[in-house]
Amino acid sequence: MDGLIQFFTYSGFANFTIGHGVMLLVGLFFIFLGIKYDYEPLLLIPIGFGILIGNVPFLQDSGMNLGVYEEGSVMRYLYMGVLKGVYPPLIFLGIGAMTDFSTLISSPRLMLLGAAAQVGIFLTFLGAIALGFNLNEAGAIGIIGGADGPTAIFLSSKLANGLNGNLNLIGPIAIAAYSYMALVPVIQPPIMKLLTSKKERLIRMKPPRSVSKTEKIIFPIAGLILTGFISPGSLPLLGMLFFGNLLKESTHTERLAETARKPLIDIVTILLGITVGASTQADVFLTTQSMLIFILGATSFVVATAGGILFAKVMNVFAKADNKINPLIGAAGVSAVPDSARVVQIEGLKEDPTNHLLMHAMAPNVSGVIGSAVAAGILLSFLL
Repeated sequence: MDGLIQFFTYSGFANFTIGHGVMLLVGLFFIFLGIKYDYEPLLLIPIGFGILIGNVPFLQDSGMNLGVYEEGSVMRYLYMGVLKGVYPPLIFLGIGAMTDFSTLISSPRLMLLGAAAQVGIFLTFLGAIALGFNLNEAGAIGIIGGADGPTAIFLSSKLANGLNGNLNLIGPIAIAAYSYMALVPVIQPPIMKLLTSKKERLIRMKPPRSVSKTEKIIFPIAGLILTGFISPGSLPLLGMLFFGNLLKESTHTERLAETARKPLIDIVTILLGITVGASTQADVFLTTQSMLIFILGATSFVVATAGGILFAKVMNVFAKADNKINPLIGAAGVSAVPDSARVVQIEGLKEDPTNHLLMHAMAPNVSGVIGSAVAAGILLSFLL
């Protein structure tokens, strides 16, 4: 009987709380969204399953959680890639090897739309300060406005990692960032319709010009030097992004590019998703601060989307009649690549089945990736 009692004491049933139940439902919901609706399944399914792993109740012994991240656990060592900011640059390497910057090179003015969308980052930063977070925590929360999961994890691992008097907000920030990335097809269309007229949504843009191979090779080198000098703190991310793109465009390193954009990024995505998910234990995730982060994240995403659309409308005031920008593509200024660009394409086709906006939307989309990383570097330079 004593053995049975001890067995039950160590089981998850004896240590189960309502908080664990809530988080298990959240994990199941993420998996459901990924499988049923195909919302970022490569991210939401690993994160959702990680949430399940992290919220199986363990015995609390003398204040020490004998859980999935206990000393000697393989999950503990894998999670070091999140805490030390190792995984996000590797993700950027793969993104660079997959990305074609041709439309951005062809129409450099569209980079301004990606920059305009970053207003969500800095307004969220101010909002977080107003809600009582310190400067470092507010900086980490603000980057959610860029809708860039790897950048959000990278910055929070530096600024809100539980050290030096800061809260450990890596889990809530990562979950918020990836949640809003996955919900791009739900969040953005109403904002796009609200801020644009029927006439604006029917604007047909000129086809982008053909970009030479030389331009494609020069771009990652020039981009690295320019962004590196502007924001040295962004180099861990943008250095890998542009390096991956150079591997793709040089034509002499196709094997390396293939490794970066397929096996490497797939492995890192699995490790990042499941370890971030497992870090969301109920006792540290279900807090007032986490709820505020989700509210701020939703607000910042709306502001970022609106910022890109409204700036496109401003640019049209000064553009010639035959060179107008369809304001819908401004919504792609958030760096949820390529989902926000796909949403622009879908919304454009609803208005005119012959008006394809995807190639135009990719320009602000990829510039949003660069912009959010630059913004993260600027925040690091001011706050560290």
